[in-house]
Amino acid sequence: MAASSPLDAIVLGAGGAGLMCAGVAAQRGRRLVVIDHAAEPGAKIVISGGGRCNFTNWQAAPDRYLSANPHFAKSALGRYTAQDFVDLVDRHRITWHEKTLGQLFCDGSARQIVRMLLDECDAGPGEVTLRLGEAIRDVTHADGRFTVNTDRARYEAPALMIATGGPSIPKLGATGFAYDLARRFGLKVVEPRPALVPLTLPPEQALFRSLSGVAVPVVARVGAASFAEAALFTHRGLSGPAILQVSSYWTRGQAVGIDFLPGRAPGWLREAKRLSPRTTLRKALADAMPDRLAATLAEQLGAADTLAPNTLAGARDATLAEWERRLAHWEFHPNGSEGFAKAEVTVGGIATGGLSQRDLSARHLPGLHAIGEAVDVTGWLGGYNFQWAWASGWAAAQAV
Repeated sequence: MAASSPLDAIVLGAGGAGLMCAGVAAQRGRRLVVIDHAAEPGAKIVISGGGRCNFTNWQAAPDRYLSANPHFAKSALGRYTAQDFVDLVDRHRITWHEKTLGQLFCDGSARQIVRMLLDECDAGPGEVTLRLGEAIRDVTHADGRFTVNTDRARYEAPALMIATGGPSIPKLGATGFAYDLARRFGLKVVEPRPALVPLTLPPEQALFRSLSGVAVPVVARVGAASFAEAALFTHRGLSGPAILQVSSYWTRGQAVGIDFLPGRAPGWLREAKRLSPRTTLRKALADAMPDRLAATLAEQLGAADTLAPNTLAGARDATLAEWERRLAHWEFHPNGSEGFAKAEVTVGGIATGGLSQRDLSARHLPGLHAIGEAVDVTGWLGGYNFQWAWASGWAAAQAV
């Protein structure tokens, strides 16, 4: 497509947000080109949800998103909801099911969502040209028009959509390109960091790394954030849904608190002592968690079965109360995370202060928009980030 082609917008990135934006704009009669250096569209969609794409969440709401401006996502999420996307999925006859906590998945393949978005791009009356496997060489702006030069062609349009995501999962080709481009055009960037990512433990907590493969329902906390889901011990540290959730809030130096027995009322060990005085702490814990974890926690509390006296009857009530406190507020001190390589998304990104809440356009440069993961809006685990991609792409398309 030559520079003389009458394009209404150029979309950089053929992921969820970019394809959504292009499809909606095309159905408003606009002509767009979508450019991506990847050979196939929707790479993150294809691998998501174990290949079935957790495409949205019934509970998607602004308070489930992290941003320097917690109110920024309200407009887009309020105007394009989870129900709106489900209606689209239903129109394309893609069957789906609901799992825990409002998470919606395809019954079949995540590729159905990619196919749906591509079909939407073809639904007209506008036109979307998909240019894959093209490397962007330069992006400029002059006289109210954006020019994108790739290794194959040159494109011009009055609007440019930055939809290239963040640096999470670099094996799929993810980079920080969006941030470099944003800075070039005068937008600020909130320092990006890995989110929804496993945490690593230091050598002094290596005992817990030896529990690799053990999973248990917990309440995990970082600061004021807490999540009741499963935690998984790994050979490097901690993972599982509860840990991935709090990782988005975690910063280096913070402790991660774990309640290993959520829902247990204070005094439960004293009651266990009354009912079964000859029971050991390990056995009492093993009723609610895997035996390997029960043994490790008991040992860490100084109540291993090899010690005497080792029954609950041999422990003072004050000791039992202290064990309860530790088990409900166990502190881990991660020394890092597994980084962008294992992060599902990115916290931080293009600062919302320079963008319109309504259509995600740059306040100082008409025609420039940033959408999806590239923006400093990060959702919880469970379909929230896809809902932001759909909503932000839809919102930006209204301005084209």
